[in-house]
Amino acid sequence: MGLDKLRWLSGLVLFALLWSVVPLASADEAKIERVHAVEEDSRLRIIFDLDNVPEHDVFSLSDPYRVVIDFDQTELATQDLPRAGLLREMRSGVQQSGQLRLVLDMEERVDTRSFVIGQGGEQGHQLLLDLTPDKREAHEASRERAQPVRSASERNQDKALIAIDAGHGGVDPGAIGPSGTYEKDVALAVARKLRDLIEQEPSLEPLMIRDGDYYMALRDRTRKAREHEADLFLSLHADGAENPNVKGASVYALSVDGATSERARMLARRENAADFLGGVSLEDKDDDLRSVLVDLTRGATIEASLEVGDYMLTELDRHADLLRNRVDRAGFAVLKSVDMPSLLIELGFMTNAEEERRLNDPGYQSQLADGILAAVKQYAGNYILPEIRQAQEGKREHTVERGDSLSQIARKYQVSTDAIRQANNLSGDQINVGNTLVIP
Repeated sequence: MGLDKLRWLSGLVLFALLWSVVPLASADEAKIERVHAVEEDSRLRIIFDLDNVPEHDVFSLSDPYRVVIDFDQTELATQDLPRAGLLREMRSGVQQSGQLRLVLDMEERVDTRSFVIGQGGEQGHQLLLDLTPDKREAHEASRERAQPVRSASERNQDKALIAIDAGHGGVDPGAIGPSGTYEKDVALAVARKLRDLIEQEPSLEPLMIRDGDYYMALRDRTRKAREHEADLFLSLHADGAENPNVKGASVYALSVDGATSERARMLARRENAADFLGGVSLEDKDDDLRSVLVDLTRGATIEASLEVGDYMLTELDRHADLLRNRVDRAGFAVLKSVDMPSLLIELGFMTNAEEERRLNDPGYQSQLADGILAAVKQYAGNYILPEIRQAQEGKREHTVERGDSLSQIARKYQVSTDAIRQANNLSGDQINVGNTLVIP
């Protein structure tokens, strides 16, 4: 082989190798076409109009306080950057890595949350960045949660109050189906059907957390349930996944020890991103308060939530396909109410064309509501209503189950372990499964 031919072949191979490793940047690039701001009460919303959805990271810097957004492979096609309310100035620049960085100089410390809406195509996308004054303090969290809410028996009522939370709402559509169905609409439709069914039950009473198409913060959802002293909190959702073939209903409870599956971890991240203010944030609490809150969260409410979840899976299995046959656990902000059994129920996958069609069917929505009601009735009949009857009779009793401890039972009924020992002539903390304890 001649030298020229060898050089020519070597050049061709080199060209092919370079072509294979050089990315086609234009395929993944996004363009920010407009940035504008909307003030709503104390919240400032920054809206980025995009032609594609870029990878982005939002974080904060102090002294002075700034919010920073880094965009991958993104072009800023406008220099008209807003100033409004909490936002003194917005600056832009391109880093050595090629990332577009936007720096928001703030008047004060803020909480941030971001999510993307829009169908793409001609309609484009919008990245919404909400900025809210950070007024959370550790003593507020302590005051709000130091005294668990009372159960129905302690309210001297003869009905169990069931809080029904329709996920997402308003500007937050949740997952979007291939035909354009919004998760928020499906969740609300099933929630209303469940409410109507519960209203027909003489021993149950519904509490709608969201009863319209409006945005509601996660923390406000659990606060409403507490203020009304609910006995059970159910948050209804419809899942989304990159794989359009994934389908099935699923049930989740709170975990403080990590997620039970990668799916649970990813879902909790997505749901929590709907509201950065929601739930019990432990990061800004001192060590003593953090340990108290964790101890409460590890207690009887998680065990009770898992109990309800088992009933829920059994009943949903009669009407829907199940994603898996167990109650998954993860750190959902909307479940961090610490003082009542709480579940997050995924009714199916909006991103699966078949399930999107079924979730849009009023008949199927009614079947799902029937299954949820059946589970609620079983749990209430076994746990909540007996407490109500015992309270009306002037006494309370607890049958010891596997996993119970004296301290957990004391927390559940808000009495001291010493009081339970004295009422039952116990010399120590040893209790046996199946024994009935008198609760003073």
